[in-house]
Amino acid sequence: MFLDFLIDIAKTPAILVALIAILGLALQKKPLSDILKGGIKTFVGFLVVSGGAGIVQNSLQPFGQMFEYAFHLKGIVPNNEAIVAVALTDYGTATSLIMLLGMIFNILIARFTRFKYIFLTGHHTLYMACMIAVIMSVAGFTSIGLIVMGGLALGLIMTLSPAFVQKYMVKLTGNDKVALGHFSSLGYWLSGFVGGLVGDKSKSTEDINFPKGLAFLRDSTVSIAISMSIIYMTVALFAGGDYIKEKLSDGTNSLVYALTLGGTFAAGVFVILSGVRLILAEIVPAFKGISEKLVPNSKPALDCPIVYPYAPNAVLIGFISSFAGGLVSMFILIATGGVVILLGVVPHFFCGATAGVMGNASGGIRGAVVGAFMQGVLISFLPVFLLPVLGNLGFAGSTFSDADFGLSGIFLGLLAKNGVVTVSIGIFAILALLFVLSLVKKEQKEG
Repeated sequence: MFLDFLIDIAKTPAILVALIAILGLALQKKPLSDILKGGIKTFVGFLVVSGGAGIVQNSLQPFGQMFEYAFHLKGIVPNNEAIVAVALTDYGTATSLIMLLGMIFNILIARFTRFKYIFLTGHHTLYMACMIAVIMSVAGFTSIGLIVMGGLALGLIMTLSPAFVQKYMVKLTGNDKVALGHFSSLGYWLSGFVGGLVGDKSKSTEDINFPKGLAFLRDSTVSIAISMSIIYMTVALFAGGDYIKEKLSDGTNSLVYALTLGGTFAAGVFVILSGVRLILAEIVPAFKGISEKLVPNSKPALDCPIVYPYAPNAVLIGFISSFAGGLVSMFILIATGGVVILLGVVPHFFCGATAGVMGNASGGIRGAVVGAFMQGVLISFLPVFLLPVLGNLGFAGSTFSDADFGLSGIFLGLLAKNGVVTVSIGIFAILALLFVLSLVKKEQKEG
């Protein structure tokens, strides 16, 4: 009973992060009123972000259906929620225990190595724990071995993912206080790297000069609402009014329905940005206590919307560019006659928007466009190579969407083909590498 209670807390990011904020403030010996205020505002902030994300997802789901129908496409739509929902029926207990232990290992690795990242995005932790549970079960792990080695693998991924992209987070925020906790960091790193190669960071997406008559477009809510409404209405025209009335809009005119969805999308982004500001105002100061007492110099790794307020124009540019990358990739896959990965609109928005912000930080407007486009290509092709690993496990109809799931899943899947010992050696080798890198860095500092 108590274990179920702990697992449910671990699976509820708003409560989990609020408790961490309370712990951080308590360690700083703040007054009770400040502790309660910080905990409640962090809790509410996460619920606001979750609510905004839900609004965006609800507006994107019919767009995906319209797109598939309009252009007569069949294939696999990468979707974390879909595959996890299927897998949890058989691997629910293992997933929950791996998740709980993974969070503990993440804290221990942060405490004893130079990789000081505490991963706080609960739903992504759950999804990764689920994928690890499935792959390692098939490798031959059972009971305690499955939970311990799965938890260690998860703890390592939770530590390495934020570290991978922190260089660009520092460029973006101007400090090293906050990290990015979202399992698509390979794509964000690629966007930042490519953006730095092809772009000019002095020409930011936020400095786009609109003509006087179009100055209102500088308001991100307005520009997103107009842009997305045009995109929705265009696809609606191709899908046809009859299909939309019968299947999606409950009889509402197709263009009116599309216009409403465009506005709903913009509303969701507005809510997300409001929640992010609320969280940042509370979690960063609260985390100082944990940093000083439990894990010196630790950094909270937070969900991807945390970067959106830094470059709202890049959010929209990144989404459109990533979507274009997915579109090009889809046509290449159709032409080559292989598995067709359809456009997962939700990952192209959340991951594409974040990639756009990172690309802008390192390469300005051109960096945002090209970097997010390449990220869109990456999350379209990685599932092709991940699919055989999951296909052997009975998930041929679905796959994970974000880049780190592809990278981690392919790596673990290849090790799993050679059995339990190979997987264990691979996991311990990565752990040993983190300690070696930490010792080398320490000697360099002392030297």
